[in-house]
Amino acid sequence: MVLTLSDSAAEKLREMLADAEEGVSALRIYTKPGGCSGFSYGMALDAVQPGDDVFALKGIQIAVEKASERLIDGAQLDFVDDLTGQGFKINNPNATTTCGCGASFRTAEDAGQPGSCD
Repeated sequence: MVLTLSDSAAEKLREMLADAEEGVSALRIYTKPGGCSGFSYGMALDAVQPGDDVFALKGIQIAVEKASERLIDGAQLDFVDDLTGQGFKINNPNATTTCGCGASFRTAEDAGQPGSCD
């Protein structure tokens, strides 16, 4: 399984998808070069696109771009709500280095293209 969802992430995503505009049916998860560690995570509510790998987890459709699969394989998406704030967090076992904010990473096989953390 490329990705797993915590119960709190699934619950929050169900709420968000229920409020999403027509045609939006999935959570898109992707990575892109950049960030201070080499790759940055991205997520968006979106429609499924041709060429996406799509799978269902806890009733949520997840769309992952093929190029991102090897970087997030085995990761867990969690939703945290604590004293520091609330938001989604990706726990990625492939990440050998992460930045302080947790938004960028690199793997043992791929350093990406480190840059500024905008």
